[in-house]
Amino acid sequence: MAKVAFLGLGVMGFPMAGHLAAAGHKVTVYNRTAAKAEAWVEKHAGEWAATPADAARDCDFVMACVGNDDDLRAVCLGETGAFAGMKPGAIFVDHTTVSAKVSRELAEIAREKGLGYVDAPVSGGQAGAEGGVLSVMCGGSEAEYTKAEPVIDAYAKACLRMGDVGAGQLTKMCNQIAIAGVVQGLSEALHFAEKAGLPITDVVEAISQGAAGSWQMSNRYKTMAEEKYDFGFAVDWMRKDLNICLTTANETGASLPVTALVDQFYKEVQSMGGGRWDTSSLIARLRKLG
Repeated sequence: MAKVAFLGLGVMGFPMAGHLAAAGHKVTVYNRTAAKAEAWVEKHAGEWAATPADAARDCDFVMACVGNDDDLRAVCLGETGAFAGMKPGAIFVDHTTVSAKVSRELAEIAREKGLGYVDAPVSGGQAGAEGGVLSVMCGGSEAEYTKAEPVIDAYAKACLRMGDVGAGQLTKMCNQIAIAGVVQGLSEALHFAEKAGLPITDVVEAISQGAAGSWQMSNRYKTMAEEKYDFGFAVDWMRKDLNICLTTANETGASLPVTALVDQFYKEVQSMGGGRWDTSSLIARLRKLG
C-alpha cells in the first residue's frame, strides 16, 4: 500500500480517489473547492489538504485529474503546487486529458526536481470511474510506469504503457477522434431510422450484432431515442479534447476532416444550450434540422 495524493475531485476524480482508499492506500485529497474535499473525506475517510503542495507532501504518488493544460500547470507549479511538496523519487501521475506538449513540459520540470512523471489519460467516462473500470493509456519511462501501474489498477480495467511521456495523451487523442466519428454515424443511423418509420429498438437489435455494433450503440441508443442527454461526458469537454486533437494534427501533418466537421457539429449543439449534454446529443442537432 502507498501514500497517495489525489488532486481534483470532479465527476471522475472523486470516485477514482475513492477506489484508491478502498484498495487500502493512504489517501490525501485536494480540490480547488474545499467543500468537495471535505465531502470526499466524510465519505471515504482519509485526509484533505488546503494546497496541492500540502496534499503531495511525503507521498509516494500524486495523482491529478483536473480540467485543462492551465489547470494542470496550476496544481503542479509554484510555491503551493504539487511539485513543491513532493519528495525526491515520488511519481506524479496525470489523468487529465491535456496536450502532449504540456505533459512533456511538466515532465522535464519534474525530472529536474528528482521526480517521476507519467501521463495517464483515461477513457470510460463517469460510469467507468465510478465502477473502477477505466481504460488508462500511459506515457513515461518503463521503470516509473511499472511502479505506478499497481496503484492505477485500483480504478482501471486496462492499463497500458504506450511509450515515453506524451504517448498517453496522443493515444487519448486517437480515442476521442474515433468516438467523434462513431457518435456522428450512430446519430445519423438513428435519425434515418426515425424518418423512415422504423422501430429504433428493432433496428439496433438487427444491426448491433454485426459490423455496425459499438459501445456507443449498446450504451447510448436508448437515451438518444428518448432525447435524454443530461448525463455522461459533456459536449464542452469533448470540444476541449477535439481542439487538442486538431491542434496536434496541424503540428504533425495528420488529416482529420471528419473530426473537424464533428467538432463544428458539437459547436452547434453548444449553441442549442447543450454544452453540458452528453456527447450522444449530436442527434439533437439532426432532429432540429428536420
